Amino acid sequence: QVQLVESGGGLAQPGGSLRLSCAGSRASFRTYVMAWFRQAPGKEREAVAGISQNGLSTYYADSVKGRLVISRDNAKNTLYLQMNSLKPEDTALYYCAKGRAGFWISTTNWPSGERYDAWGQGTQVTVSS
Repeated sequence: QVQLVESGGGLAQPGGSLRLSCAGSRASFRTYVMAWFRQAPGKEREAVAGISQNGLSTYYADSVKGRLVISRDNAKNTLYLQMNSLKPEDTALYYCAKGRAGFWISTTNWPSGERYDAWGQGTQVTVSS
């Protein structure tokens, strides 16, 4: 089973930036779709961004388009989320997730949590002045 460990969260001011990382435990990391989700207190989990196995296809929630960028380095078994122009509403616990074997990402299926079968423990992002 692939283990995922997030890092890079913290406190940022509105308009600031953070870069989240998610380290995978196996070389097979490169064969899986990956995604970032977030959950704010009292709210449902929300899909933030998804990326194909080779990194060439990326997908974003409307609320983060143009501000957050998902990427991956398969040689390092690592997923990233570059967060720019942060807003207070970005405050949440951010999770990375591994897609199920055989999952081919598309515009319509990437936000579905049931498509993912391994999750990290989360890293907290707080945006406040």
